[in-house]
Amino acid sequence: MALTSSALRELARDLGVGTDYWGWDGVRRDVADDTLVAVLAGLGHHVADDADLAAVRTAREDAPWARTLPPATVLRAGEGSSLPVHVDHGEAVTVRLELEDGGLRDLEQTEDNTPPREIGGRLRGRARFAVPGDLPLGWHRVVAQTPQGREEADLVVTPPRVTTADALGPRRAVGVQAQLYSVRSARSWGVGDLADLRDLAAITGARHGMDFLLVNPLHASYPTPPVEPSPYLPVTRRFTSPLYLRIEDVPEYRDLPEHARQRIALLREPVAAWNDRVDHLERDEVLSAKLAALEELFAAPRTAGRQALLDAYTAREGQGLADFALWSALAQSLRGTPEEARLQDLDEETVERARTELADSVAFHTWVQWLLDEQLAAAQAAAREAGMRIGVMHDLAVGVEQVGADSWRLRDVLSSGLSVGAPADQYNQQGQNWHQPPWHPEHLREAGYRPWRDMLRSLMRHAGALRIDHVLGLFRLWCIPEGNEAADGAYVFFDHEAMIGILALEAERSGTLVIGEDLGTFEPWVREYLAGRGILGTSILWFEHEDGAPLPPERYRQLCMASVNTHDLPPTAGYLAGDHVALRHELGLLERPLEEERRIDAEARDRVLDVLRAEGLLAPGASTEETVIALHRHLARTPSLLLGVSLVDCVGERRIQNQPGTDEEYPNWRIPLADPSLRPVTVDDLAEDPRTARLLQAVREEISRR
Repeated sequence: MALTSSALRELARDLGVGTDYWGWDGVRRDVADDTLVAVLAGLGHHVADDADLAAVRTAREDAPWARTLPPATVLRAGEGSSLPVHVDHGEAVTVRLELEDGGLRDLEQTEDNTPPREIGGRLRGRARFAVPGDLPLGWHRVVAQTPQGREEADLVVTPPRVTTADALGPRRAVGVQAQLYSVRSARSWGVGDLADLRDLAAITGARHGMDFLLVNPLHASYPTPPVEPSPYLPVTRRFTSPLYLRIEDVPEYRDLPEHARQRIALLREPVAAWNDRVDHLERDEVLSAKLAALEELFAAPRTAGRQALLDAYTAREGQGLADFALWSALAQSLRGTPEEARLQDLDEETVERARTELADSVAFHTWVQWLLDEQLAAAQAAAREAGMRIGVMHDLAVGVEQVGADSWRLRDVLSSGLSVGAPADQYNQQGQNWHQPPWHPEHLREAGYRPWRDMLRSLMRHAGALRIDHVLGLFRLWCIPEGNEAADGAYVFFDHEAMIGILALEAERSGTLVIGEDLGTFEPWVREYLAGRGILGTSILWFEHEDGAPLPPERYRQLCMASVNTHDLPPTAGYLAGDHVALRHELGLLERPLEEERRIDAEARDRVLDVLRAEGLLAPGASTEETVIALHRHLARTPSLLLGVSLVDCVGERRIQNQPGTDEEYPNWRIPLADPSLRPVTVDDLAEDPRTARLLQAVREEISRR
């Protein structure tokens, strides 16, 4: 039997897979049938002919009737609803809510005249129960009692909107954006760490009046070298990389005997010499040195009080931490051996054996995460004590590596055979493949969205704000079947009301400001929806246009974080010089002739600079530094609630951190912070750096005039 295209496309849409999409150029494109078949297979629906289509459709329609309760129900506070409950036809059922605070609420049955349906030879009926609109925020349990037993499911009540931004009041917030690994001090181990984060927050807060400090994702990579340099391609998004630990700040270090401290000093000595290096960073050697030092510290006895704190942390993070530590122990033991391939498909026998054989290593990785949690807390505390109204803003990556802790631990809620990426756009005309497994929409719902919740809770624990990279992924993700080109994919849609509702709930409870990176191709209503839920957007000066002209400052959104550039563009000094065009030409990434690309790029920059001249911000013959200041003064005239200033712009750095579309062709994510003369700039330098002071002072002055 053949596969009918129209029936395939109808089923795909019903299963949340887009059959067409609007490209960046305004052209609507159809997704090929073969691609749809492959995407559906990645979601667990294998269709080769019309009989398969019919079987998948029947299974989909039967699924809610076969279970008593929906796997998870996510509602907004103040909005009443009703809950479908399926039981054998004619069977009695009672339903009540067990509230998060311990209270109980009986639900009243309402009329539902839906005819019964035969499922597996049994006649199933549907009852409906009213969910009142006055339920408190939180994670509640629905309990259905039938003669056959008790069934439970989550019911989550979320806030209509996140109110954390309201606490800022009328005064706009200004902050610094930094790639933490690139910002070192004389006390670093060759890479910026959490003590550097603490000091950077203190300096920018107390000395320069900043309200927040945005850093790159600090998610964990492999627990042993070699490690992936990109902070946006971790093995987990919930836990933190040991690379960022400051060894000397571990309390047990103070109690070590002198000979043990000397051994740690000898481990630090060779990598600390790289603090003055400006060509590139060496993560692998740094991680090796720190792991050796941590092994020394782990062997030191802990006081009863310290052990109690470790136990409390372990209990709070629960099974997620236990699984991550177990995977880390396995990865460390198998890395570089012929057995490493087993990490791609860990069987239960291997896992259970490792729990016993690698118990000490599991305990070590658990302990390391606790130390990281303590140092993250110290950084946020220092930021607030320095006067920051928000503090540290953490960054959540889009996804994780194909082989990693999350891809194993969360395999039941991730799609197989699919990879997240982006369709073609004006910057990447072949599309992008990020080689990350996407959430499986239905499986995530069946898990009650708890993996999403648990990750957010860990990340928000010590965050004044959380930036969500590619927040559009909470609505839909561009999914590429294995073996396809990046441009040959399809959008898979998610229940954004549930995903963002849970994000709003956890942010409201933790007092965390949420910023979504909403750049790229999206439907117009998405930004309005996010703003309505109290989630800020992102505006990049060079990308903001209206009717072909630069967007006037007064036309910027209020609920957003505005900045001049991003980590995927050169620092402003380099952008003004066209360094990005020259680099893309050198790497063979240009789609047009070099001179044409230079002309188009220069014309686009000049249109923005002409606006600055018209505003009286930019004088003829202005220097590069004066132009950078003028661009930031221009942004300070917008109503945007947050204004981010890149640290690279503060110090005059020109080199780009990440060139999209490259791997080893360019040292992505390995560029240390330096000034225009390629001298290293340390955390301590920033306290007295005149260039940094001039830029940040200019932004504060401009905002004070509004």
